[in-house]
This record gives sequence, C-alpha cells and structure tokens, in this order.
Amino acid sequence: MNPVQKNYYVCVLEKSQALQLKKALDEKDFEYREIPYAQWAAFRKDLNIVFYSKGKLVVQGKGMAEFVQFFLEPEILQKMSFGYEGELAQAQGSSHAGVDESGKGDYFGPLVVASVYVEKDKIARLVQAGVKDSKKLSEPAIRILSQMIKTDCPFSLVVMGPERYNKLYEKIKNLNRMLAWGHARAIENILEKVSCSEVMLDQFGDERLVLNALMEEGRKVKLTQRHHGEEDIAVAAASIVARHEFVTRLEELGKETGMELPRGAGVQVENVAKKIFEKNGLEGLSKVAKIHFKFTEKIISHLSD
Repeated sequence: MNPVQKNYYVCVLEKSQALQLKKALDEKDFEYREIPYAQWAAFRKDLNIVFYSKGKLVVQGKGMAEFVQFFLEPEILQKMSFGYEGELAQAQGSSHAGVDESGKGDYFGPLVVASVYVEKDKIARLVQAGVKDSKKLSEPAIRILSQMIKTDCPFSLVVMGPERYNKLYEKIKNLNRMLAWGHARAIENILEKVSCSEVMLDQFGDERLVLNALMEEGRKVKLTQRHHGEEDIAVAAASIVARHEFVTRLEELGKETGMELPRGAGVQVENVAKKIFEKNGLEGLSKVAKIHFKFTEKIISHLSD
C-alpha cells in the first residue's frame, strides 16, 4: 500500500475488495459520477472515492481520515497502517513484554489483564500494522489486530469475571491492589512462556504495588512503570488483546443475561442495571457487574424506596 500523502489516500484493491466496497457505498449516502479511466466514482459532501480500471483506489476530502481509519482499512483491506509511515521509520527497541488492562472503568463485564512479549524483530511489523493504544482504535481494528498479535507474539490473559472480581474486591477492598495482583499474575504467566528480562506497564498507582505482588521469577526482571505506557509498542499490543477479550466476554455475558450490556458507566448502564436488579436481585446483578461501583448502592436505594 502506498503512503498517505497530504489530503488523499491511495491503495490497490483486489476484485473482491472492490466489490465489497462498492456494495457498502451503495447503501450509504453517495452520488455516482463518470470519471475518465474510472470504473466508478462515489461522492458526498466531505468525501470523494474513485476506483480506477487498473485497481487503484483514491480517497480524498475532509472525511478521508475517518473513512480510511474506521472503515476502509479494518473492514475492506483487513489491515491498519494509516498514519504510521513516520513511526515505522523510527521503530526500534529491544525485545520486551508489555502489560495492560481493560474493563477497569466498565460497570458490566470482567476485568482483563493481558501481557504480550514482543521480540525486537517484530516491532516494525506491529507498528506497520497499526498497533497503538486500543482507545485510539475502532472495534473492527481491535478485532483484527488482536488476532494478529496473538498469532505473532507470546501472550497471557488474566480474566476476572464479575463473580470472581466481586469476591476478590470483597477480600482486598482496593482496586489498585487488585490491578497489581492481576498485572503480577500476567507477568508471571508470560515468564513461563519466554525468557524475558524487561517488562513495561502503564503506571496506575504506587510503583511498589506490582513489585510486592510479584513472585520469585517476576522479581528478576527489570520492571518499568510509566504514565502513558501505551506509547510503548508492547503495552499497546497488550491493551489491544485485553480490550478484545473484554468486549468478547461482555457480549457473552449479555447473551447469557438476555440483554445487551453497555460499556462504561453512564446513564444507559444504570438503566440496564436497574432492569437486571428488578428481575434477578443483587445476586443476579453480581454475576454481570462490578457491584462495588456507586451505581449499585444508588440502584438498591432507588428501587427500595
């Protein structure tokens, strides 16, 4: 694929990809015009998409970046490289592991901690593929990248489902200590798979928490904790793997419950939590939610009046 240049994007599509893209555009608010040497050309106010006879696709307009990053690359091209050309040229570093979590701020679903070991010669490939902090990626991109990372890199997952999470919180009564326990287990697990001397993670509390939670093997590695740890490629990879696992588990819980469980901790989450509590009580809610959140007390108080 050619680099992104200024305000336009160029790539080559296979026949099947071109057909898939055209079908998707037919269902959206695009107009079609005739362009010399083009098989078709689709237009809307902020976006021009032209597919030429020899397979070249050109995307231009103010909406180009959003279209490429959140639809064209993840859905049609099945790869993410948009905006990474400069970073690819600078990609460097040593083999190391990264650790990150997902679900900490979500009322429903598990808490997931992932560790990923990235060998030095894999760094450029991950950067080129578009690996970065999962919060900056679309769900389709996270799905594709997570599978690629798990295929190319040793990884480990520590999953605390709601019931286990609630029991641990009742015992520990401190989220940062729970996170430290999860990070330590993820580190120990990855060390059983690879020989690793350095681990990077996003700092979430007192640096001593994770160090104190590590066992003998974990204490032998160089542990670096820093704010904005997702800027490190291994931590970014771990954030993607953790997020995909969280979303998958959340969807499974929703199917078991018979209703869609929203993410986060907003009004929609509160409304769904009320329905679950009314139907199944606190016991039922504790199977799908982190009940130490203030939501729970608010819901119980509101429905008991």
